[in-house]
Amino acid sequence: MSPKILFLHGWRSVVGGVKPTSLAKAGFEVINPPLDDNNFDLALQTAQTIFDRERPDVIVGSSRGGAIAMNLEYGQTPLVLLCPAWRKWGTVSRLTPKSIVLHSRNDEVIPFEDSVLLVQQSNLPADVLIEVGEDHRLADESSLSVLCWTCRMLCSGESIPVSENDDTRLASSDEVPAGASAAEEGAYLCDACGEEIVIPIDRSAGILQSYVEDCPVCCNPNLIHVQFDDLGRIRVWAEPEQDRD
Repeated sequence: MSPKILFLHGWRSVVGGVKPTSLAKAGFEVINPPLDDNNFDLALQTAQTIFDRERPDVIVGSSRGGAIAMNLEYGQTPLVLLCPAWRKWGTVSRLTPKSIVLHSRNDEVIPFEDSVLLVQQSNLPADVLIEVGEDHRLADESSLSVLCWTCRMLCSGESIPVSENDDTRLASSDEVPAGASAAEEGAYLCDACGEEIVIPIDRSAGILQSYVEDCPVCCNPNLIHVQFDDLGRIRVWAEPEQDRD
C-alpha cells in the first residue's frame, strides 16, 4: 500500500498543482481536497474532516495550507510545511517535534524569517528548517525533489538526519538532496559599535572565509572571518577593516 499524504493547497491555488502531482508521480497516494479561499474556518473544518476520515501518514501544507495544517488536531502525524503563512492565518504559532519546514530565502510572499522564528519559538533544532527553492512556489525541480525525499523519510518512520555536532544541528550534506541546505547563521560583534550582527553562513565557500562587510547598524566596515573546525563547528569573528595587513 502506498504511503498516504494529505496535501493542503495554498490560497487561490488549484487542486492538482505541480507539488501534489509530483508527490503522486513519486508513488504516494495524495489526497488533495479543495479548500475554501475566503473562509479559513471552513477550510480548516474541511481539512479536519478529511484528516479524520483518511488518517494520512504525512500532512503537507503549502503557504496558507501550512497554516491550516498547523491548526488541525492531528496528533503525532508528521507535518511538512512549505513556506507556511502561520502569521497570516490561524492561531497556532508553534510546531510539534515531527515537523519539517521547507522555505526559500528568496520568497517574495512569506518572509523566510517567519519560518526561522517559527522554528525558534517551537524550541526545535535549526535543521527542521530546510532552505530550498527559487521563490514562494517551490515548484522548481530541486524543491520538488526535496519535498518527495522529506515525505519519503517521514512516511518510513525515519527522522531527517542531522550532523553529530549539536552546535550546528544541520542535516548532513551526504544525505540531503542536492539543492537543499539547512538554514545556518553565525554572529559577530561589530568592533565599532559593539552590536551583535547575525550573518548567513555558506559552507560551500570553504572552511576558512574572509570578507569585508559594513555593519548594518553603524555602517563601519568590518573584516569578517568564518572558520570551520575538524568537527564542522563554526567560529565567526570580526576585526576593523583598516587593521588588515
